[in-house]
Amino acid sequence: MNDGVERRRRPRPPPGTAAAREYKVMPPPAQPAFSGLALPDAAMLAALLDHIPARVVVVGLDHRYRFVNREFCAFMGLVPAQVVGRHVAELVGDEAFESYRAVEPRLRAGESLQWEAWVDYPQRGRRYMQEYLLPYAPGGGAAQAFVAFGRDLTEMKLQEESLAEQLARLEHSEAMKAAIVDRALAAIVTTDSEGRVAGFNPAAEAMFGLAAEQARGRPVSEVMIPPRDRAAHESGMRRLAEGGAPRALGKRLELSALRADGQEFPIEMVLWRTDVAGTVHYTAWIVDLSERRRADALIERQREALRQSEKLGAMGSLLAGVAHELNNPLAIVLGRATLLEEKAAGLPALQADARSVREAADRCGRIVRTFLNMARQRPLARSTVQLNELAQAAADILAYGLRSHGVTLGLALDPALPPVQADADQLGQVVLNLLVNAQQALAGAAPAQRHVRLATGVDTGPGGAPQVWLRVVDEGPGVPAALRERVFDPFFTTKGEGGGTGLGLAVSRGIAREHGGELALEDAVAGASFRLTLPLGDAARRDAAPQPPAQADAAAPAARVLVIDDEPEIADLLRAMLEGAGHEVATAETGEVALALLDEGRFDAIVSDLHMPRMDGAELWRAVRQRQPALARRMLFVTGDTLSPNASRFLAEAGCPSLAKPFAKADLLASVGAVLRG
Repeated sequence: MNDGVERRRRPRPPPGTAAAREYKVMPPPAQPAFSGLALPDAAMLAALLDHIPARVVVVGLDHRYRFVNREFCAFMGLVPAQVVGRHVAELVGDEAFESYRAVEPRLRAGESLQWEAWVDYPQRGRRYMQEYLLPYAPGGGAAQAFVAFGRDLTEMKLQEESLAEQLARLEHSEAMKAAIVDRALAAIVTTDSEGRVAGFNPAAEAMFGLAAEQARGRPVSEVMIPPRDRAAHESGMRRLAEGGAPRALGKRLELSALRADGQEFPIEMVLWRTDVAGTVHYTAWIVDLSERRRADALIERQREALRQSEKLGAMGSLLAGVAHELNNPLAIVLGRATLLEEKAAGLPALQADARSVREAADRCGRIVRTFLNMARQRPLARSTVQLNELAQAAADILAYGLRSHGVTLGLALDPALPPVQADADQLGQVVLNLLVNAQQALAGAAPAQRHVRLATGVDTGPGGAPQVWLRVVDEGPGVPAALRERVFDPFFTTKGEGGGTGLGLAVSRGIAREHGGELALEDAVAGASFRLTLPLGDAARRDAAPQPPAQADAAAPAARVLVIDDEPEIADLLRAMLEGAGHEVATAETGEVALALLDEGRFDAIVSDLHMPRMDGAELWRAVRQRQPALARRMLFVTGDTLSPNASRFLAEAGCPSLAKPFAKADLLASVGAVLRG
């Protein structure tokens, strides 16, 4: 077979050898029954043998042909005269002849034999033969000749082998297909033309929660299609059965499917049709989209979080700019209110009014500083932090929002709370997150339940080490038990659309753990209770330990101070505060004027704004350092811009102290006193 395909054939024995043939003993012939007819004579017998469709030969004991029929002659391509009298080996070859010689004794003994095998003939090549060998022994005496009846089964054998090869290929193909289908990651479901399940691979079993034996024979609509979609499916099957055009074949469709437990889930399906011997089957390739949908939802939440972050970043920059612009007028209000309060010492009513203005301005200043700290982009920096101050600042920022939503905030801050070593901005963000979450949790609560409690304290942590804690408790609906373990997962939120990104608690817990502490959801009788704990380091414990009363710093001696600020109101305020403390003050609105004054007189210290037109504070400091290096070390910079990296780098380079606007009189005098004392 020359078709390029390696065919599987049963092994063929070596041709023409005795070992190649398996001789079987034939049963003795039955007695002939001619129903009263006379036995045929030799001529009739010869005619009969000459016309049967099998090769018949008679071989004498001398191994020469005595009789050959027409079929044998046709096979050999000879006429009887060319065969009769010739030796068997001349026509069939020596190897075939030897196989006959091997069984000749058995024939002489009266056995009838049969064999079937491939034989190589000199004239015809390789053929598959079936042959019967009979001894001719008239009257039951000794054998006088041998009779052979043979049939050429080559074509039948080749067809048999071809069919066997085709069957083997089919079995191989079916095995490959079964292996592919059974091991496919996608569910593969096959139905007949009536929509009954015929195939259900292991992936389909896992996907739909149903064994193949339970699915086969059942309508596919009952097995995997939600009830609301079954009518449309059955309508489509009827349309196809009536010869209608297919609408879904070969297309990727996203649908809902039904598991055995009644749960619906999203799938992607491709359907195709197969016609086999007039029988129609439909096969569906199905992929579960549940994980993809969850991943898409997570990506979308991340994108939304990124958009919110970008929006918050832009708002933070805008807010920082607004806060910076507020610093100067706030500094004026706070400073003038302080001075007015001092001047109204003999007028209690006026002094009370001035105190109210000062306290309000001071509160505004705290809010502005908190905004600036939140918007600051800088590396993490840990320092000594008062948790109470962060709690109070967060309460100040959210005061209006809480009031406008009818939420009352109760503070129970431990006055003896020791400081912790932490990043103030990060911890401030944690407290804000907890308060905002509490406010949002109370959105649907009854007015009488809209209460939030913020408390701080000290207790013993794991291993007996002291720790500080901050607790935020609301009286809202609380967190369901099934969700308590997930509230700290990134992007998980119980809020409605647009209610949050699901990052607040996850980020807050991460900050707490970075500080060696923990943020946990506590059991509460009603509502939700979140508790932040932070360890007390050695330095913080020393700060918390009782200290002997410190001697008050001696007041700074009266000095000549040069004040530079491009805003006359700030310059006048600084002059008034410093002169009230006994200092002699000169003012300048620009750096150039300040340098001229330095050339004309002596000054003990300089208080300068950091950002000014033409010559800013940094340029002024460099000019002063060239003229009077000692005085350059006694410069105090007042600034409302705590965000600028350039300002931070300059202050670090110069080693000069700074005072953030708005500031209290006491802060200004303390800073000037520190500068004068070196």
